[in-house]
Amino acid sequence: MYRSIVIIIAILSFASCKTNKPDTSLVTSTPAEQIIKQAIKAHGGKKYETAHYGFTFRKKQYTFQNNGEQYEYSVTSEKDGKTQKDVMHNAGMTRHINGQSVSLTKDEQNRYSQGVNSVIYFATLPHKLKDKSVNKKYIGDTSIKGKKYQVVKVTFDKEGGGKDHDDQYHYWINTETHLIDYLAYNYTVNKGGVRFRSAYNTRNVDGVIFQDYINFKAPVGTPLIDLPKLFEANQLKQLSLIETENVIKM
Repeated sequence: MYRSIVIIIAILSFASCKTNKPDTSLVTSTPAEQIIKQAIKAHGGKKYETAHYGFTFRKKQYTFQNNGEQYEYSVTSEKDGKTQKDVMHNAGMTRHINGQSVSLTKDEQNRYSQGVNSVIYFATLPHKLKDKSVNKKYIGDTSIKGKKYQVVKVTFDKEGGGKDHDDQYHYWINTETHLIDYLAYNYTVNKGGVRFRSAYNTRNVDGVIFQDYINFKAPVGTPLIDLPKLFEANQLKQLSLIETENVIKM
């Protein structure tokens, strides 16, 4: 009887210790990760996981279709009376001209894929900022034209970060709407450059936010954190409009 009581007490003590032990499997997200998570939710959240949309960008027709980790992007254009369609997916890339398959070298696949991916990346921001190769750092709060923003710096791992993994980005996320109102980046290819984008024409298309951007240029070497002040002082040169037109859910 005494032995049975001892065993029961030991079992209860073990269970108590096990219950009170901290759960080390729960990883606390950083402030930057929390901010980006809120932004993704505000821009479309879980709808991105199965999103299927089409749009026009600079007279070319783009589509993207997500299915969890699987994706398919396409771009269709007309040139010299011929219809060219590039399709990018997890397994690689294919090209068809007037419906006929065209052989591409590995270098060509990488180059053309980069062009398609870049357009879809900006059109669906901040969806891709959740990728494992993305490093996020909260660098403070600021205000632009009377509105408050949280600033997140983004860099990329070499592994999985793409050809332009050395590029750096800043995102200014509205503290009330959690939308990305401004972004900036620098790059090193072709002698380098610095860009600042201001969002406009924000619209909700079946639960997913799409935005257009005014694209500005700053001198090479300008710190990204300084760009909002230069923008407010009208000291940035406008280069172009980044317009995602005729957006439809497919």
